[in-house]
Amino acid sequence: MGKKGILFLLVAFSLSAMSQIKSHTFVLNKDQFLLDGKPFQIISGEMHPARIPVEYWRHRIQMAKAMGCNTIAAYIFWNYHETKPGVFDFQTENHNIAEFIKMVHAEGLWLILRPGPYVCAEWDFGGLPPYLLSIPDIKIRCMDSRYIKAVDRYINELAKQVKSLQVTKGGPILMVQVENEYGSYANDRQYLKSIRQMWIKYGIEVPFYTADGATPHMLEAGTLPDAAIGLDPAANQSEFDQATRINPNVPSFCSELYPGWLTHWGEKFQHPDTTKLLKDVKWLMDNKKSFNFYVIHGGTNFAYWAGANAFNPSEYQPDVTSYDYDAPVNEMGQATSKYFALRNLLAKFLPTNQKMPSLPTSLPVIEIPDIKFTSTISVWDNLPDAIVSVQPKPMEMYGQKSGFILYRTNLIGNKDGKLRITDLHDYATIFIDGKYIGKLDRSKAENIIELPKTTSNLPQLDILVEGMGRINFAEYMIDRKGITDRVSLNGMTLMNWKVFTLPFDENYLNHLKTSGREITRPGNFFKGEFTLSSTGDTYLDMSKWEKGLVWVNGHNLGRYWKVGPQYRLYCPAPWLKTGKNEIIVFDLHQLNPAPVKGVKSLE
Repeated sequence: MGKKGILFLLVAFSLSAMSQIKSHTFVLNKDQFLLDGKPFQIISGEMHPARIPVEYWRHRIQMAKAMGCNTIAAYIFWNYHETKPGVFDFQTENHNIAEFIKMVHAEGLWLILRPGPYVCAEWDFGGLPPYLLSIPDIKIRCMDSRYIKAVDRYINELAKQVKSLQVTKGGPILMVQVENEYGSYANDRQYLKSIRQMWIKYGIEVPFYTADGATPHMLEAGTLPDAAIGLDPAANQSEFDQATRINPNVPSFCSELYPGWLTHWGEKFQHPDTTKLLKDVKWLMDNKKSFNFYVIHGGTNFAYWAGANAFNPSEYQPDVTSYDYDAPVNEMGQATSKYFALRNLLAKFLPTNQKMPSLPTSLPVIEIPDIKFTSTISVWDNLPDAIVSVQPKPMEMYGQKSGFILYRTNLIGNKDGKLRITDLHDYATIFIDGKYIGKLDRSKAENIIELPKTTSNLPQLDILVEGMGRINFAEYMIDRKGITDRVSLNGMTLMNWKVFTLPFDENYLNHLKTSGREITRPGNFFKGEFTLSSTGDTYLDMSKWEKGLVWVNGHNLGRYWKVGPQYRLYCPAPWLKTGKNEIIVFDLHQLNPAPVKGVKSLE
């Protein structure tokens, strides 16, 4: 066969394949959604690809389907995909958003895309990339040209991944959200219009929606004339009436119905009452109102991705590592009693000839006996080259996005008394000449510590700061990490610092070295090994430790902290292997390792 014949067959095959792709229409009627011209009630379960190991994506999607959902809602976290300006990852592991959306489609479900650029989601900086904070006077979520330029770049890149997956192209994407809960933050309608216009420019043609609290001022500031109105939450007629009064020409729906709630460090795990939830779902079903469970499955804030709240300048509430959320599908992917209650309720609304899909096969769960640690490595023996700085700056100003940072200076003049850090973000351990003095904790509004007298002529002050979650909601979101202003001793500003960036990322951990010296001060890595004959999901029990992070086979499981309520860190089976496994624990306070074992539950 000649080249022309081959080309003809290729063209014919392509046209045949295209003819098999069934496109759909999804439009906004005055008071309802229409899919292919017929009324369609969205019953959605939200989950976030970044919070779930890629190996478990399909399982979690199947769990939502088996509970009665016909749609998946998914936040996309901008900062998870663009960690440096212009450097995007939409391919590796659970960064592959297009693959997640294709899985949703393969399971016969629709998808609501929630791409931000701001998302909240109890995620670090609400999904915005920390590199923005290297600009001293940056303004976010507005028409600041520097912010808008970065947003445009992000939307352009994400649109390339998803535009072929819209319902109009034969994919599952029904709608795209514009920003998120903007009426809780600001009132720049031109900004919202600009975001929507970017999506249109880069090929998005499905309907848009906004999401806000069901209150007049939020809806006035956060909605758009031709976008559906999402309500966070809504489960009665008066809340839907609020949306109708704002715009009677578009449908409204409950864009976030909360089966659970978030948890901060130092609180108790949230376990909301299921009775009201079932009552709300029944009302929504009876009245054929579309809705989205936020969340049906929460997953995990692995590594440094957990966010924080702060509703006044002196309040700081960092979120725990687990995003279990008391959701119907728990952090391990297991169906809870809440799941079965919702499944049974939704089954009552199925047509008589339909049945609920079967649940997917349960995943194995294992226990691990006490793990032995074989070596201790001091952070003080693993400092990078110093950066000279007249006064301390936050880590973003040194090009660091997360982790820890060390500030060092020598005391001249005042050498004891009240040390004040203005402002500490977020947790610091303080040392004089290598001796531990104490800690300061932003979440307790601590910023002053007493330095004792010393016999040294030129005492060395070390301040090791952990940056915890950046604020993800409301007006105090500009939340740089480290020391954000100055350090003073008895009112005297301390000058001439050496700064050591400590991201504790993969590259840093791969170059840890032991010195052979005796370990005498806190701030240590503890290495150990354990052997498995078979793998399964587990929780590593860190209840005997103080405060720090855990890595297993190079995967950062997140933070633990003795203040609770979380003492166990989720370790998914795909990150374990039969045979030898490595564990590394960094603890801010302990000089010696404590027991670690694998258990089967979060609590």
